[in-house]
Amino acid sequence: MSNFENRTALITGASAGLGEALAERLAARGWRLVLTARGEDRLAKVAARLGARHLAGDVADPAHRKALVALAEGRLDLLVNNASTLGEVPLPTLSESDLTVWPRLFDVNVRAPIALAQEALPQLRERGGAIVNISSDAATGPYPTWGNYGATKAALDQLSNVLGAEEPAVAVWAVDPGEMSTAMLADAVGAADAAQADPPSEAAERIARVVGFRWCACERDAPPSGRFAADDYSQIEAHE
Repeated sequence: MSNFENRTALITGASAGLGEALAERLAARGWRLVLTARGEDRLAKVAARLGARHLAGDVADPAHRKALVALAEGRLDLLVNNASTLGEVPLPTLSESDLTVWPRLFDVNVRAPIALAQEALPQLRERGGAIVNISSDAATGPYPTWGNYGATKAALDQLSNVLGAEEPAVAVWAVDPGEMSTAMLADAVGAADAAQADPPSEAAERIARVVGFRWCACERDAPPSGRFAADDYSQIEAHE
C-alpha cells in the first residue's frame, strides 16, 4: 500500500498547466504540498483548493528558493522543477534570436532548478527522495524555432543525468511530458494548434503513478535516475 500521507512534494510553476495538474494528482493521493508560481492570486486559489502551503515568487530568486524549501519543515520527499519560460515569443529561429534574452531563459530553465535542488538535497538525501525536472522533446529533436528553449532543456537533461550519478540516495528524473494543451504551448504555436494536444492531466497522472512507485509497496519499481517520457507509461496500471 502507499504511504503518501507522510510525504511532502514541492512543485514549481504550480498555478496552471502541468504543475497544477500534477499537484491535483499528488493531493488526491494524500501528499502534503508546497506550491509556488509567480502569480499570487491564481496560486492562492489552487493552494486553497488542495489544502497546500504556497509562496508566490520567482524561482530565479535565491531568497525565494530558500524560503520555499523551508516550508517543507525538513520533510521534503519530492522536488518537481516544472517552472520554465519560452524566452522570446513568437519563437525565433537561431539566426534571429535575441541573445540578450538568453541569460533570463537559462536562469529560469537551467540554473534555478539546480539551485533549488541544492537547497533541497539535504532533506532529500535523508528521506530517500526524488527530483523531477520537467524536460521536453525539444531537448532532443531538431524542431525549427525551438532552439533556444530546447537548448535549456537539453542542458537540464544532462545536469539531471550527472546529478543522478552523484546522488545515489536520491532519484533524479528528467521527464518529457509530451505535447500538452497549455498556455505555454498556445504562446508558442497558437491557441488553435495547442488545443489539439492532450490535456496536461493525462501526463500528470502518468508522472504521479511512476513517481509513486518509489514509495508504494507494489510489484513495479520506479525507474532509475535518468530520462523518461510520460508516454512510455501510458499503459501502466495504478497500484495504490
